[in-house]
Amino acid sequence: MSSQLATTPLHAWHQEHGARLVEFAGYDMPVQYASIVAEHQATRTAAGVFDISHMGRLRFDGPRADQLLDHLLTRRVVDMQTGQVRYSLVCDEEGGILDDILVSCLESPSGKNYFLLVVNASNRSKIVRWLQPHLADFPDVEFHDVTDATAMIAVQGPKAIELCNTLLPASVLSLGYYRAKVTEQMGKPCIVSRTGYTGEDGLELIVKSEDAPRVWENILMAGRSFGAQAVGLGARDTLRLEAGMPLYGHELDETIDPYQAGLGFACNLKDRRFIGSDALEKKSKDATLPKRVGLILEGRRAARQGAEVLDTSGRIVGQVTSGSFSPTVDKPIAMAYIDPSVAVIGTSFDVDIRGTKVAASIVSLPFYKKS
Repeated sequence: MSSQLATTPLHAWHQEHGARLVEFAGYDMPVQYASIVAEHQATRTAAGVFDISHMGRLRFDGPRADQLLDHLLTRRVVDMQTGQVRYSLVCDEEGGILDDILVSCLESPSGKNYFLLVVNASNRSKIVRWLQPHLADFPDVEFHDVTDATAMIAVQGPKAIELCNTLLPASVLSLGYYRAKVTEQMGKPCIVSRTGYTGEDGLELIVKSEDAPRVWENILMAGRSFGAQAVGLGARDTLRLEAGMPLYGHELDETIDPYQAGLGFACNLKDRRFIGSDALEKKSKDATLPKRVGLILEGRRAARQGAEVLDTSGRIVGQVTSGSFSPTVDKPIAMAYIDPSVAVIGTSFDVDIRGTKVAASIVSLPFYKKS
């Protein structure tokens, strides 16, 4: 491991339990413990437990925190209720995506409301830098990057809520989807949200760094009878791909706008202005830009990021952004950006996989949806 890599509060546990560690977004992270497929299937059939402490956590306090974030995010914030979580985007003035985030409106134990942004690990430094000049316009808003002081754990799968039944108060287990609450886990302060990145039901917990190993062990101990497993980044990627969820650096970047990515629902343009809103108003009407689609390929070979998509005449009409063999679908799947004139469900293409043309067709996203 490079001495330059950051580690999460659970790093020692990963090492002790034989995780294969890789560099990811500047962190030394577990990509798998034994088998990516087994960890994937455990999440789909029982429960997976993920260390996602590398994700950035940014806190905003103050009476105008909602106004600041309403100015910065594509999703409306000023009408958020206590306990509500929203998926949103951060865009530049041209409408390019700087990051996709979750914003939560939370109530502290003292009864004060504050907002928490969860940002992608690879974008944390960029977003913090980008925030600074805007913070100057809201001197009554306190901003704290609480990433290093906290850890984040996801429990995902059809048995995730039942697993957490003995670990968390009943008021938390009755949370609706995209709701969050400040509570405790075995006497330790904890933020719990009913969110995730796998296509399954489940919870995400934010705890103090020093409490993370104990909370992690509590979850895994409670999960033994349910068939829960610790899950690394490898299966986290195949799970989110099956669920049709975009990943920054693949389906999202500063050259892509939300409407191309199929994320127009996360842009509230009516009766408000925010950074990039003028550009997004125009882009929402532009039907000439490549669109994100799902592809299922024939055979067993997976297409990787950068693979070209060709129409039946051999013309390049798009490019794969993510691809893998899907353990659930039992076929290779991929997401790609395709010329909108041919981005129609059922259309057939060839994908160039290292010089070999493999037949593929567009299907509706997501590839997998929980029953």
